[in-house]
Amino acid sequence: MRVFVTGASGFVGRRLIRELLRRGDSVVALTRRTSNLGGVLGDPPQSERFTVVEGDPCKPGQWQQALAGCDAVVALAGEPVMGGRWTTEFKRRLYDSRIESVRRVVEALPPQSTKETPGPRVLISASAVGYYGSRGTQELTESAGPGSDFLANLCADWEAAAEAAKQVGARVVCLRIGVVLGEGGGALEKMLPAFRLFMGGPMGSGEQYWAWIHLEDVVGLILYSLSHAEVQGPVNAVAPGACTVREIAKQIGATLHRPAMFAVPELALKVLLGDRAEVLLASQRVVPQRARELGYRFRYEDLPTALRAALGQPHS
Repeated sequence: MRVFVTGASGFVGRRLIRELLRRGDSVVALTRRTSNLGGVLGDPPQSERFTVVEGDPCKPGQWQQALAGCDAVVALAGEPVMGGRWTTEFKRRLYDSRIESVRRVVEALPPQSTKETPGPRVLISASAVGYYGSRGTQELTESAGPGSDFLANLCADWEAAAEAAKQVGARVVCLRIGVVLGEGGGALEKMLPAFRLFMGGPMGSGEQYWAWIHLEDVVGLILYSLSHAEVQGPVNAVAPGACTVREIAKQIGATLHRPAMFAVPELALKVLLGDRAEVLLASQRVVPQRARELGYRFRYEDLPTALRAALGQPHS
């Protein structure tokens, strides 16, 4: 299979590329600068099945021709939600980097009226559990409706842009990704310094639920979706056991042999982060119902094991 990947230089994208190549696929990776993908496969790259294409995923370009020659597309592009204060301009960047980039992908897909027509026949698009908004202790399966806040609306529009690929005969999968735990990046990398300085602890009340997933299972769900034609529509990319922020902080502390006593009050988060604080304070008890029904087997189902792996520690 020849797979086109947007957001290729990101935390998930880089790991996905390695796994695709490891299983024998070819990869065409879109990035704004080739140097962004340095070190993905060593320096110089050590695979003839790896092609890098430069371009802006939000704008039409020559990269769309490269996409049309592939068998599948994985769309991971998106400005980091916590990458800046939520000014009007930054919110537009969050929107365009997701919705406009997916729209450019969809417009590059050739019409596919028969199985013999060349071109991508599956689009796997990232989304996020922010789709559900903040819902307290309610268990959220894929059948739950969207929330009404900024992130929920962003995710709903993101998925709608991907769903438009059905009009040209593509199978569409939208992965609603939770907090990704993994070595060398993601949310955990931002949380660790405070714990290592003996100043870690829960944020806000600590009673809000965070739906988490290990990086290997995000990639695993993408690979599973590529290989199984029955996977389509929204899929919650979260581990089976959503935890409260207090439980997560306690487990990070235990894994690092550090206390988890220094809570950050909700008011302090709102003063420091502005509207971004809602990402940390939202409660989303999301469960992976579709992944279970489809037969996906999670490698990391419990938080302690996932954290040890993310921190490079051996399994106990």
